Amino acid sequence: MIRFTFYMVLSLAVVIAAAIWFSDRPGAVSIEWQGWLIELSVGRFVLAAAIVLAILVFLVGIVRAVGKTPGKLRERYRSSRRERGYRALTHGMVAVAAGDPEEANRQARRADVLLNEPPLTMLLSAQAAQLNGDEAAAARYFNNMLDRPETAFLGVRGLLIQAQRNNDRRAALQYAERAYELQPKTPWVLITMFDLQVAEGRWRAALATLEEAVKRRALSADVARDRRATVLLGCSADAEAAGDLSDALRFARRANTLAPDFLPAVLRVVDIMVRTGKARPASRIIHNAWARTPHPSLARIYGEIGETGDPLKQVKRYEKLLSFNPDHPESHIALAEAALDAELWGEARNHLEKAAGDDPPARVCRMMADLEERSGEHPENARSWLLRASAAPPDPAWICSDCAAAWDDWSPVCGDCNALGTQIWEPPARARALGLRLADTEAPLLLEDEILHEDVLEHADDVEATDKNSDPPLR
Repeated sequence: MIRFTFYMVLSLAVVIAAAIWFSDRPGAVSIEWQGWLIELSVGRFVLAAAIVLAILVFLVGIVRAVGKTPGKLRERYRSSRRERGYRALTHGMVAVAAGDPEEANRQARRADVLLNEPPLTMLLSAQAAQLNGDEAAAARYFNNMLDRPETAFLGVRGLLIQAQRNNDRRAALQYAERAYELQPKTPWVLITMFDLQVAEGRWRAALATLEEAVKRRALSADVARDRRATVLLGCSADAEAAGDLSDALRFARRANTLAPDFLPAVLRVVDIMVRTGKARPASRIIHNAWARTPHPSLARIYGEIGETGDPLKQVKRYEKLLSFNPDHPESHIALAEAALDAELWGEARNHLEKAAGDDPPARVCRMMADLEERSGEHPENARSWLLRASAAPPDPAWICSDCAAAWDDWSPVCGDCNALGTQIWEPPARARALGLRLADTEAPLLLEDEILHEDVLEHADDVEATDKNSDPPLR
């Protein structure tokens, strides 16, 4: 409004100034044309010329406005069509989110007709096809999206999700690698590619992807450290399978340096070192590890070092091992096994009793039964120890913390759920049937335990019958 008022005042001032200027300078203008003679004062001539010029400008404006009208009508039509197309696209996305395949398909077709933008409509059509269960049509739409740079990533993502749903890990990994090429900074792409590489056992590639994920901050430093140690052990296993024990030891040492308390890394390092003739440093590592986390496999590897043919020397070696953790049951179990091999029945019994405590585990019960049979002092007690073993706490195993599957040997990935680094050395969860009262348990559980006891009794009777006709069996 202020600007309009300013222009009006300015125009009025110009007109007044022109009128004053012409009034101070009188004169006449004569025009003779085709027999016509027109005589005007200068002021009137200028006024007439201004009016004619204004009329011409007005007529030109009308002509231009008429000329632009078809274009404006077309643009308005296109704008209305685009608006209706985007509205259909929005309604289609809402239908997909609501799980309405018919409405999603209808809106997808409408958006495809109204919008001349295939990238948007292809995505909606693919999602509608997936909602309808038409995976082939969805895959066709996603593959068409790969041909356009602006939609290639969306197409790869759709195909990746389809491959994962179909449990086609190899194809999923290829799509994940393609997605990484298109968007290397996307966190979920790095995590997905890492998980697929782990599932396929491509440990070295997984290690490189893990480093990139840490660099891009897709994983925290603590989570990456735990996963890195597990992946390094996978690389070690790959190197050993290829016959390169030196490389296998290098990867295992990196894992052990990264996580000194990670028992699988310790086991891997000492196992390879003993097999490659590095017994002395292996012994030192076992001594340090035994003080923190004693484990039967550590005791087994320790027994393979030095002169293994003399049972008495082995007892001395295990006495040294016990000194690093004298109160732990595994120390007494390891020494008891060596004493049994050396037929030192009293020492074996002494250490087994220390390992048993108030509630002896199944392994100690079986070792006590073996001791009673082989020593000949109380052979009738072997049967009772076997009975106790059937109801004793189960022996520890590598238990997956995700699916609770139990394994004898540790591996980087659980064989049941494919989870990475979830196996923990602990006793499996199992009800102790013999210690339960009838009022506290279900009848099917008791029936199951009765069958188990009958099997144990039959086994004990077979052992006694065999003992009458032969020497005591060796372990």
